[in-house]
Amino acid sequence: MNEYEISKPLAGKKAVVTGGTHGMGLAIAQSLLVRGAEVVLTGRKEAGIAQARAELNTTAAHIVRSDATKAADIEELGHLVEQRLGGIDYLFVNHGIAEFKTLDEATVDHWDRVFDVNAKGAFFTVRRLAPLINEGGGIVFTTVSNDRIFPGLSAYSAAKEAVRAFARVLAAELLPRNIRVNAVAPGFILTPSMGVAELTEEQRANFLRDGKETTPMGRPGTVEEVASAALYLAVDATFSTGTELIVDGGFAQGLG
Repeated sequence: MNEYEISKPLAGKKAVVTGGTHGMGLAIAQSLLVRGAEVVLTGRKEAGIAQARAELNTTAAHIVRSDATKAADIEELGHLVEQRLGGIDYLFVNHGIAEFKTLDEATVDHWDRVFDVNAKGAFFTVRRLAPLINEGGGIVFTTVSNDRIFPGLSAYSAAKEAVRAFARVLAAELLPRNIRVNAVAPGFILTPSMGVAELTEEQRANFLRDGKETTPMGRPGTVEEVASAALYLAVDATFSTGTELIVDGGFAQGLG
């Protein structure tokens, strides 16, 4: 008997996790699977998809390549979810990219790329999959603990603020179907990339040091802690919608 067969409080439930092949998304998918849910999870890179397949190793996980910046991929994801799962109970819109570019370094291509993934891709993923969500279901966006920000993250911070804004609008729009829409906002979370694309080892070490120094709890969070918060919003927070749950060790609150 493996870990997916021990305790199944979510047996019979079905979910989609975008950006689910690594980091926080993979932790969310693992948490769902451990609890007995059937999950479609997406990734963009073949290496990550292969690694996730090997790590999860269960028929309850359907791992597919999908690029949220491509309308055809989003449409195909919708068809696949319809075929594999029918309806779904939970949708976790977790995919995203961050790039450090100061005012002098920023380009139109950089802004378009960051917004296409984080904001436009997130919105149109929900637009395609929302009709498949069962009444009483939940959507959880991954935003960011954004009250304290850093130089070079204009596009990323703005894109995540856009997600926060339309998550609240969608919460209002989906009220008639009793579908709750919330967001989880991580701070410094320990992942291979630390949430930023193409970091060198030196940059990652510096970023991690800065995270420890500026997080009142004195450490980065774990992907499992973010997953716990995301599942709480999707599954247990049945009287919460339109809210953002900050998971940042007190960073945004300026404690300590």
